[in-house]
Amino acid sequence: MPHYADTGGSTESNGQRLARIRARRRWTQQRLATETGYSLAAVKAFEQGRRSLDRSAVVLAFAKALDCHPTEITGGPYTPVSSDSEGQAAVASVAAVRRALLRHGRPTRPAEHEVAAVDLSELHKRVDQANGHRQAVALAKSGETLPALLRDLQVACEVSEGDQRREAYGLLTSAYECAMQYLYKLGRTSDATLATERVVWSARETGDPLRILASQWYDAGEFLSIGEHDEAGAIIDDALTELGTVRDPRPEAVSLRGAFHLKAALNSARAADPQVAEQHWEKAKTAAEELGSDHNHYQLQFGPTNVAIWGVSLPVELGRGRVAVDRADKVRLPSQFSPERHSHYFIDVGRAYFYNGQREQALGAFLRAERLAPQATRMHVGVRETVGIMIRTQKRGELVELGIRLGVV
Repeated sequence: MPHYADTGGSTESNGQRLARIRARRRWTQQRLATETGYSLAAVKAFEQGRRSLDRSAVVLAFAKALDCHPTEITGGPYTPVSSDSEGQAAVASVAAVRRALLRHGRPTRPAEHEVAAVDLSELHKRVDQANGHRQAVALAKSGETLPALLRDLQVACEVSEGDQRREAYGLLTSAYECAMQYLYKLGRTSDATLATERVVWSARETGDPLRILASQWYDAGEFLSIGEHDEAGAIIDDALTELGTVRDPRPEAVSLRGAFHLKAALNSARAADPQVAEQHWEKAKTAAEELGSDHNHYQLQFGPTNVAIWGVSLPVELGRGRVAVDRADKVRLPSQFSPERHSHYFIDVGRAYFYNGQREQALGAFLRAERLAPQATRMHVGVRETVGIMIRTQKRGELVELGIRLGVV
């Protein structure tokens, strides 16, 4: 279905929003340059939309200097264009998912028929289905199914006892993770943070040490996303220490160890420490080799393929387009790998090509990502900013059509 630009929609770049926030603080461009360590010429280029302000490390540096949330610069959450019916459907369920999250820990006051309907085997199937929607980046389907699923799991946790109660909380933890990813991909960061808190709290109720550690992976990501690198690093270090102390030989523990090294690598990359980022990536590669093949323990999809994907993502975070492109040339994604990971990979490949001056290839990669995960790609901060910059300097054909679907023109 064709998409058309909505009249009256905002097509501001991240740089224009940055300029507005700076002016609100009554700072000069020189003051912002001094406070962040960027040159005056760089600040001007960002604000004038001549330089893409899409890298998280750069956005976070400006956000911390101006004491604002990163989304004030990136402009999220975004509203899908009116002709994007799937995007509109995905967003329509946000309020219902939020209400379900807010009820966590509150008495469920279930009706008799709700208590009688509690069936853990059936709930397992529904949680598996929710994770299927998550991996397929089927955001509209996620939004449609999550509110009722969360309610039924909250009831199950309240009325169950012993091992069944712990089992129910394990299912609730997984469902909260699905809600977190749904909200995160729609740019609802505050709601996604609420979901992450629920993940951590419900995981503790399972009594499973590895399940509890897996929840910390997401908790570290919350601090990483706002530039609190020390706090994120402390959570990661504690988890790696505990995993080392336990010395659990199960594949699940190996996956967690590798996943935490990847998170540590990302934290270091955004903290502008490429050497430490590379060291953690190498340790993740070692864990993947120990594991031997791709797995999806705790929905983290850890293994050799995901480590290779992160090998592209990390230099993108550092703005090293040539390194990312060279690594991408060696990546071969299995056909059965999830659309979620496929799409994210092509988003990073597109950004890598852009940094490397290969704009046609960048557009091609973004279009591949959009075919795999339309709404998630259109909501992606880096895609929107990069495509916007490309359009302002090179308006034509498929590029403008993609910009219309993103809502940036």
